Amino acid sequence: YLKANIAGGELFDWYYHSEEARAAQIRTPITDGEGEPWVWRVKDLAGWWGNYHHNRVGGSRETLPTDWVPGSKPIWFTELGCGAVDKGTNQPNKFLDPKSSESALPYWSNGQRDDLIQSAYLRAMQSHFAEPANNPVHEATGVQMVDMSRAHVWAWDARPWPAFPGLSEVWSDGDNYTTGHWLTGRATARPLASVVTEICARAGVDDIDTSQLYGLVRGFVVADVTTARAALQPLMMAYGFDVIERHGVLRFITRDGHSDAYQPNETLALTPEIDGTLERTRAPEAEMAGRVRIGFVEADASYEVAASEAAFADDDLPGVAQSDLPLVLTRAEGQQIAERWLAEARVARDTARFALPPSRAEIGAGDVVTLEDGLRYRIDRLDQGLERLAEAVRVEPETYTPQAVAEVSAPLVQPGVAAPVEAVFLDLPLLTGDEIPHAPHVAAVADPWPGEVALYSAAQDSNYALNLLLPGSATVGVTRTELAPFGAGHWDYGAPLRVRLTTGLLESRSELEVLNGANLAAIGDGSPGGWELFQFTTADLVEPDTYALSGRLRGQAGTDPAADQPWPVGSYFVLIDSAVRQMDLPSSARGVDRHLRWGPAARPLGDPSYGYRVEAFAGLGLRPYRVAHLETRAAGGDLHFSWIRRTREDGDPWDAVEVPLGEASESYLVRVRSATETALREEIVSSPQWTYTAAMQSADGAPAFVEVAQLSDRFGPGPVRRVALP
Repeated sequence: YLKANIAGGELFDWYYHSEEARAAQIRTPITDGEGEPWVWRVKDLAGWWGNYHHNRVGGSRETLPTDWVPGSKPIWFTELGCGAVDKGTNQPNKFLDPKSSESALPYWSNGQRDDLIQSAYLRAMQSHFAEPANNPVHEATGVQMVDMSRAHVWAWDARPWPAFPGLSEVWSDGDNYTTGHWLTGRATARPLASVVTEICARAGVDDIDTSQLYGLVRGFVVADVTTARAALQPLMMAYGFDVIERHGVLRFITRDGHSDAYQPNETLALTPEIDGTLERTRAPEAEMAGRVRIGFVEADASYEVAASEAAFADDDLPGVAQSDLPLVLTRAEGQQIAERWLAEARVARDTARFALPPSRAEIGAGDVVTLEDGLRYRIDRLDQGLERLAEAVRVEPETYTPQAVAEVSAPLVQPGVAAPVEAVFLDLPLLTGDEIPHAPHVAAVADPWPGEVALYSAAQDSNYALNLLLPGSATVGVTRTELAPFGAGHWDYGAPLRVRLTTGLLESRSELEVLNGANLAAIGDGSPGGWELFQFTTADLVEPDTYALSGRLRGQAGTDPAADQPWPVGSYFVLIDSAVRQMDLPSSARGVDRHLRWGPAARPLGDPSYGYRVEAFAGLGLRPYRVAHLETRAAGGDLHFSWIRRTREDGDPWDAVEVPLGEASESYLVRVRSATETALREEIVSSPQWTYTAAMQSADGAPAFVEVAQLSDRFGPGPVRRVALP
């Protein structure tokens, strides 16, 4: 037997060379074979820290010590902890990893998972060095030996739990977690004794003894306002312990089947209630259940409800005993509980009744008594009287030894990830003519896509109503090159526009397909009305998620004014397809602020994953197009202006005499401006022509520009077309 003796500054170990010597405390020092005490002492912190150090060169101890000054610095534990494995404290540094040459079990470990010993190790280290006697302060330096504020527990993993260890396809070392040193996912577990103590304290019961209570509680739910007895019941069933009152103290004792007393038959008391001194009975097998099934909440996964089942090998008994425990357990723990219940039920078929004499007053309820035939019985009921009548059930120690069960977890069910959902709002003109003219469009994008995105709207930041459900992510990106200005109605074969997509794909289409409406996209600054619509024929993948777009038709669907300006790097890109949907907006709400919230449809409106914005929409589907071919002709001193009307509805047919007006009446706003942009004159005309007489010009002073815009009775003036005066 090894015994480290650090009292009095002795720097050597002792061993007992026999059982007799151990009993007599006769100790022999361990030497190096030449009578010199060994100085290699494992974990003798006080001896190492509080004494001078002498090097040994060639086995000889140097007279002068090293520069180490006793007690000059505190000790830091840079790695503290043990594996969650049976007897892990025997060798805290051992671990199981099939890929490592250092993989090994601690001494005498059976290899089963044991989170309790890992927790107990850390509590023991903390409490031990919290005692001044175990963590002294050096008299000369005033430094305390161990600085527990610098104790670093090995290990807390930065990978999110339970994704690690659950996602084995992502992290290959997940199988090592079961018996490893990880605290992640275990730190919140509590010793069973502390849970029982808290329940008793809340009930006002303080005289308790939990020193013989063992177990780890990962999670426990008390759903109802109830008594302490009812709250303790599921814990007693799951962890197999009894509550015994002894001398005014409630003792909580974990069942182990070990004998507390031997009781021969000749010293049993006689009582008229028993024929003889001992009465044994065995319950009929028909009253037993052939299967035991327990429900619980599964740990180390997604906290789903799980069940474990144990059955007799012959399985001839049809009955099933089922119970749901309000506990968080691993599947192995659930299986061990089910098997213990089944084994206990089979052994407990045998019961005994006997009377104890007053001389055996030390035996009480909850004790295990070994009878003369060697069988063990646990006393469940003891009537106090002249004869102490005991009712007991048979027990076997092996019943309470946890069976080796493989740690098998259900696949990790990943919840709907609350990934950020970005929404892009587009107030667009009519695209096909079938849209609601005043309703804006919305495109949502998220990676990963949360399944469905809900958009809510309200006139104020309350009383939201569901506006729209978006079933899929839109194809959205950001430009990586500038898009130069270009006129509408011509193919733009300039430098390719590079777009990096957040989600989605692009493909090339023929010119004919583009002319028929394919590859329609919007480029803009992100504001509802700041978009240009364009089409493209070629989409070349030049980098991951990055396309070069060429063969463009610019300023489509009446957005040609936006094509007159350059679009800088970082502009938004949205592919206009079926993923872009129109919102529900009353016509009366045009131009009025709307409060918008959007996020995963599976989550409530108040979830942090929801976005929020306030926007007002002009209803650009009602906006007239900019007039075309504005021309000036001088006649005498007068200037004659003419232009061609355009329509926003059904303007493509070639067989029509004239395109539809698209408005209630035809009218135009003509405005004259000076060189400083001052408005000098405004007139409304009903035909695509206007004469600026010499008298008007003289009266206006110094006119420089004339602007023309088509009018809509619902929207007002559309984009202007400007011409400089000669």
